[in-house]
Amino acid sequence: MIETTNLSKSYDGHAALKNLSIRIEPGEIFGFLGPNGAGKSTTVKILAGLLRPTGGSAAVAGFDVDKQPLEVKKRIGYVPETGALYESLSPAEYLEMVACLHHLEPKVVEPRVDELLDLFGISSSKHQRMTEFSKGMKQKVIISAALLPKPDVLFLDEPLNGLDANAAMIFKELLKKLAAQGKTILFCSHILEVVERICGRILIINEGERIMEGTAQEICSYTRSTTLEQAFAQLTGSRDVGEITTEFLAALERV
Repeated sequence: MIETTNLSKSYDGHAALKNLSIRIEPGEIFGFLGPNGAGKSTTVKILAGLLRPTGGSAAVAGFDVDKQPLEVKKRIGYVPETGALYESLSPAEYLEMVACLHHLEPKVVEPRVDELLDLFGISSSKHQRMTEFSKGMKQKVIISAALLPKPDVLFLDEPLNGLDANAAMIFKELLKKLAAQGKTILFCSHILEVVERICGRILIINEGERIMEGTAQEICSYTRSTTLEQAFAQLTGSRDVGEITTEFLAALERV
C-alpha cells in the first residue's frame, strides 16, 4: 500500500508539491499523470526515500518513508525516469550487486537473474559490458533490477522508455499479473494510451497540485472527452493541438 497525507516539497521557496494526499491499495496499478514539472518525479523520489518532504507524511508498505527509509527500501522496486547503471559491469555483475544490497539468498540469485534476462530477451548478453548496450537494453536491465527482489511495491517512472514493442508488451502483461498477486504499482508515463489501458485509477496533477482522480472512463466522462489524451489536455490547460500546429506552420510560411 502507498499512502500520502498533505505531502509537500519546496525547492528554494518554490513549491514543487502542494498538500498531495493519495491512497493506493495492494493489487492496484495506479496511473500518475501530469505535464513536465508537475511534481510526479518529486513525489516518486520522496516515496522511494531519495528526497525528504518539506511537509506532510507518506507511508509505503506500512512504513513511514521519512522515519523508516530502510524498511521502505527493502520492500520496493524503483525504475527511475533517468536510470543510472554501472556500465563497466555486465548485467550479471550488476544484478548480483543489487541482490547483495537486498541480502538475497545466493542460491536464488542466479536462477532469478537468468529468468529476468531471458524474459526481456537479453540473456545472451548476460556477461557483456553494458557500455556496448543500446538504451533499450539498459532499460531492460534497470527493470530487471527493480523486479529482482520481488518487491511488494513498484515505482515506475516512464518505464517504457527505449523498450522495443515486444519488450513493452511483455512488461505490460507482467504488470497485470503482478497486480493480480497483490503488488502495489505506481505507474508514471506520458504514453496516455498505455495508462488508459492498464491503470485502474488515475491521478492527474499540475503545478504540484491534485487536479482530478478517477478511472479513465470517469475522467473522460467528466471532461466530455473521447480519450484520456483529450481529457488530460483539457485538465492541464494545454492549448488545442490543431491550433498550435496551424499557428506554427503559418509562422514558418512568414519566415
